[in-house]
Amino acid sequence: MAEHDAESNGELNGHEEATHDLQSLLASVGRDFLVRNTGDQVKISNLDGKIVGLYFSASWCGPCKRFTPKLVETYNELSSENGNFEIVFVSADEDEKSFTDYFSKMPWFAIPFSDSDIRDRLNDLFDVGGIPYLVIFDVNGKVLTSEGVQVVRDYGSNGYPFTDERIEKLKEEEEAAKQNQTLRSLLVSSSRDFVISKDGNKVPVSELQGKIVGIFFSISSFSSCSEFAKSLTEMYLKLKENGENFEVVLVSLDDEESTYEQGFADMPWLAIPFKDKICDKLVRYFELDSIPTLVIIGPDGKTLNTNVAELIEEHGIEAYPFSPEKLEEIAEKEKARIEAQTLESLLVSGEQDYVIGKGNITVPVSELVGKNILLYFSAHWCPPCRMFLPKLIEAYHKIKEKDDAFEIIFVSSDHEESSFHDFFSEMPWLALPFGDERKKFLSRTFKIYGIPSLVAIGPTGKTVTTEARELVMTHGAAAYPFTKERIQEIEAEIEEMAKSWPEKLKHKLHEQHELVKSLRRSYICDACNEGGSGWSFYCDDCDFDLHPKCAFNDDKVANGVGDSHSDGPGEEQRENGKEGYICDGEVCYKA
Repeated sequence: MAEHDAESNGELNGHEEATHDLQSLLASVGRDFLVRNTGDQVKISNLDGKIVGLYFSASWCGPCKRFTPKLVETYNELSSENGNFEIVFVSADEDEKSFTDYFSKMPWFAIPFSDSDIRDRLNDLFDVGGIPYLVIFDVNGKVLTSEGVQVVRDYGSNGYPFTDERIEKLKEEEEAAKQNQTLRSLLVSSSRDFVISKDGNKVPVSELQGKIVGIFFSISSFSSCSEFAKSLTEMYLKLKENGENFEVVLVSLDDEESTYEQGFADMPWLAIPFKDKICDKLVRYFELDSIPTLVIIGPDGKTLNTNVAELIEEHGIEAYPFSPEKLEEIAEKEKARIEAQTLESLLVSGEQDYVIGKGNITVPVSELVGKNILLYFSAHWCPPCRMFLPKLIEAYHKIKEKDDAFEIIFVSSDHEESSFHDFFSEMPWLALPFGDERKKFLSRTFKIYGIPSLVAIGPTGKTVTTEARELVMTHGAAAYPFTKERIQEIEAEIEEMAKSWPEKLKHKLHEQHELVKSLRRSYICDACNEGGSGWSFYCDDCDFDLHPKCAFNDDKVANGVGDSHSDGPGEEQRENGKEGYICDGEVCYKA
């Protein structure tokens, strides 16, 4: 069974409108009861006349463990209000001890762990493709929703009785609230009209009205959040010194209170209390899709900008007060900067006017002016980077044979100097020194969110493309100098070559069907197990691909203009990367 977050909840394949008899659904031969975590047995008939949720979950599932406390909170609130809501836990744990330990944190009922047949049948019946998964039935056994996890996350006990009409009403209320948004409607709840300082003092939200307020969504353990917090702190303190009416309110999405407190301790601004219900509401309200996020609320309580994190990282205090006029001014300056870009403007910063070669020799940036440059963003700890390196070295030597006015500069994301030197020792090109501050500037300039990345800089110092990695993977050295014109030439040559290929062919590796010449966005060749893009000989019935070089056993197709294969995501690429990054297939992304 896959581990998924709540949005993985699937459809019920026809069961959405079905009505179930819970007695026959949950009982088995010789068992007409459920169990509590105390071991007590409770008759299934006790569910009669109640709204019931079937909760599919497991102790080994991270998203489940994060969601269960929210469900417990919702359950306890509804139990104290009307007692007409019940939950039955359907465990996906593989051993009884894990089941017992996990169930001990739950105040509701469960299918006995020993009754694996019923648990399996329920999984099949409701087509549970991922957990956590919550199916909610009305008092007559009709399925109200198969998306109970999302409903509880979004609305908690306020979503009760979980009917379509109730959820629609809540959505309408939220939309109306957006039309009449104020700082108070955003930050105040029925039980709280204040935010807190890091020393525990309560600050009334009314004291923030009339100010520009940044709502800062963060997770302390994410390196991208902690890095952004440094930039935000610098700007915040400067604005305070200047007497500006600006405040920040932290909305922490941390799971542990100790982590929340540790992160908040380093921040000079205010915060919503830990695990306050309004945190989930704000995440949904602003349709949060990335962190860090800093939403800007104007003095009138209206939203000025839904995320200025990137603006602050790139422009600092110059982005304030984040008005449309200020953003237009920044855009004009950015346009002028790009038009004036040179290699020196990218790589020279004060006395840092050089890169390094083997033996730590220094190479002045001035010696590289007029060359085609690739900036290679990479790190030793990143499995996809290590997989890509041999391909890049091969392309580097081929290009250098034809044009010496070409160079690569390694821009490292390594956190340890020894790792930097170990990785750099494998490379035949130049590098920024370890820990060089220019790396941050280059990453911001080219919006490097994942590695490995290759940015091509032309002889004039202008950016040719930020997608040179994909071009090297697809075309190898033939992609040089990575211009649009060169790629168009390659594509035309490939098209011409493909005209001579048969429309269909039979191959000994797939004798049951003919393979059809097909254009494929990406695939894994079933012969060489390498990734490919573009032309493939493909069987749709069997999802079988052959790269043309494998179909014809012809290295000419594999080299030169037809080099449209790349290293596939092998085992090493599926390893975990460095803390703060998530390695997925061929790229490690910032968490």
